[in-house]
Amino acid sequence: MKSSLLNEIVGTLTSDLRAFAGICEEILSLGRREYLALSGQTTYEASEFHEKRKTLLPDIELLVRKFRDHRMTWQQIPTAQREHLTEVKSLFHAIQGLMTRVIQLDRENQQAMLKRGLMPVKHLPSTKVQPPHYVTDLYRRNSAV
Repeated sequence: MKSSLLNEIVGTLTSDLRAFAGICEEILSLGRREYLALSGQTTYEASEFHEKRKTLLPDIELLVRKFRDHRMTWQQIPTAQREHLTEVKSLFHAIQGLMTRVIQLDRENQQAMLKRGLMPVKHLPSTKVQPPHYVTDLYRRNSAV
């Protein structure tokens, strides 16, 4: 692939990855503020956090659409050339770390909401417990022996 084209592709991808990392950091910051509010350190207003999340959705959706396009062009770059794009790799790893922290914090916030009785009943986990080894038994019953 030509160097100028590769630089353009990498530049655009890097810019979008940075924008996505910024959004992930905003979400993490919002989750931390929500955690503090749920733990009683500040007042908790569910609508405030909901509205802030809603304002981030259009940016996330836009970037997801862009990443679908980036994926096609990324796959056209030879693997040997992709290996040398350390900035892109480091951004992917940074975003993975941010998303992991967001998911973990979100789970903690959900638990805090359940404890405070703020979680709607329809969002509660099912009380139906899956029997042990359910998947193994399912495979055993449906496999041709």
